[in-house]
Amino acid sequence: MPAQPAAVPWPTQKWARGRRAALVRQDVRQAVGALFEDLPAPDVTYALLVAHRGELVLERYDHGANPIYLQYSWSMAKSITQALTGCLIDDGVLDLERTLDVPEWRNDERAAITLRHLLEMRSGLEFREDYVDGQQSDVIPMLYEDGRHDTGGYAASKPLVHPPGEHFSYSSGTTNIICRALRDALGGVDDFLRFARERLFEPIGMRSATPRFDRSGTFIGSSFLLADPRDFLRFGLLYLRDGCWDGQQLLPTGWTRYAATESFNDGTEAYGAHWWLEPQGQRYFASGYDGQRIIIDPEADLVLVRLGRTPVERADAIWRATGTILDALAEGG
Repeated sequence: MPAQPAAVPWPTQKWARGRRAALVRQDVRQAVGALFEDLPAPDVTYALLVAHRGELVLERYDHGANPIYLQYSWSMAKSITQALTGCLIDDGVLDLERTLDVPEWRNDERAAITLRHLLEMRSGLEFREDYVDGQQSDVIPMLYEDGRHDTGGYAASKPLVHPPGEHFSYSSGTTNIICRALRDALGGVDDFLRFARERLFEPIGMRSATPRFDRSGTFIGSSFLLADPRDFLRFGLLYLRDGCWDGQQLLPTGWTRYAATESFNDGTEAYGAHWWLEPQGQRYFASGYDGQRIIIDPEADLVLVRLGRTPVERADAIWRATGTILDALAEGG
């Protein structure tokens, strides 16, 4: 992971600004336009930010959004959950290789599920990750119906359909099981917020971060954290800097590498530990419903944040455009 350039201040208070010649190239200008001007209704990009070598080199907003407009993370919150989990592992409270004390799993085969299995989405638990069809979804009842009061309990009650560690299945329920374990380790909502702010948010200047909780006091880390666009960019920079910020190691050494270490790859999709990976390439990203994304390119020292509303069937055009921008900056040096 690249270090922060000595001449560039850390953006704890504000971002240092920079200019890059690659951003005025015609193909890059067209790519930015494709993200804002050429989207079919009701698609919209609210914010696009790029940091290169620690400097904010591209920042654009649309449709009434602005730098202090809070945006939903959706599943990008999973990657923030991974960071908080790393902090508790660093404190010796949790252990990556140990099983969790989950009441629903006592004295049955689910008790073999470890924290590593959960972070890598290889728990083996049944969970239907569907955001539209209420008849075929576990996400909708977990977040909006009977499961909403105890999201972790809803997910933990699911049966085992594969041996732990042997099958990849992306699951928002898996993240909320982790979040319930974080709650049990830390205490109530106030204790969780204090820990998150002191250990993660405040040190990097991520002051707008607003987690949402269910009635049981569990952070709904699968889906619900609001922050302004610059703060999402700060979070990406923390991972680009290997969990170090202004001389302080906030995450365990190697924790960001673990996030980006392949645990699943079928040639079309690849996954690490609560972060997605390019199946062929070295970029990795936090990804959320409707096209939210924090993309990290360690080799080129780049972070890109895109926030908006784009259905999955039209998202490929969005990612082609962001890829053009990242490629141009990577090539331009």
